[in-house]
Amino acid sequence: MELYITILTLAIVLSTSAEFEHEAYEFTACSDTEEEVFLGYDEEEFWHADFTLKKGVDTSPDVIEPITFPEFYEIAVDGIRGCKRDLPEFLDTFRSIPLEEDSPQTSIYPKDIVQLGVPNTLICHVTGFFPPSVSISWTKNNINVTEGMTLSQYRPRTDATFNIFSTLMFTPTEGDIYSCTVNHRALQGQQQTKIWDVDVALPSVGPAVFCGVSLTLGLLGVAVGTFFLIKGNNCN
Repeated sequence: MELYITILTLAIVLSTSAEFEHEAYEFTACSDTEEEVFLGYDEEEFWHADFTLKKGVDTSPDVIEPITFPEFYEIAVDGIRGCKRDLPEFLDTFRSIPLEEDSPQTSIYPKDIVQLGVPNTLICHVTGFFPPSVSISWTKNNINVTEGMTLSQYRPRTDATFNIFSTLMFTPTEGDIYSCTVNHRALQGQQQTKIWDVDVALPSVGPAVFCGVSLTLGLLGVAVGTFFLIKGNNCN
């Protein structure tokens, strides 16, 4: 089902000089099935509302002092309520206006270094798309999988397109093949699929053998040299 999302963005440009500009913003989005509110700074999220847990979640980096947003969850709830109320009017207004569409770019990669039998996470990063309505699915060995899958909220970029992440928990087994498939209206019915397979290279024995042989020959050379040195001294 096509999702219609209304986005209300508040952007504030903070400038300390002509060369450095930073952007802080509030992002509010709603549809008949989705609700999102978060605060960001230079494309980094600082806080978002978790409407399932009914609380705000601070996501600012650990390297800075903690930032608190008192009563922001209540403000977020009010914002979504207003968004839902105005949604029919927005849909009627913008339905007749052709949207400029941007196709997504997709990549797939593991979160941690891959080791056979060690649980890991595959990340499917979808970026550069507009409007913010996209579906993502996973397969393992050509079989659809949903267990262990998560989907992030939409995140805006400074070029007015969007990012989204999907993750899949998995345990690497040699020969397994995973895929992430993306559907978006700008693709005009053509799915975009990225494939990742478990291919863990075993440590090469070549260097170890070479070093072992070299060490043996070196020790043999020392022994032979010592033998002839002793013989030479005896001859004198």
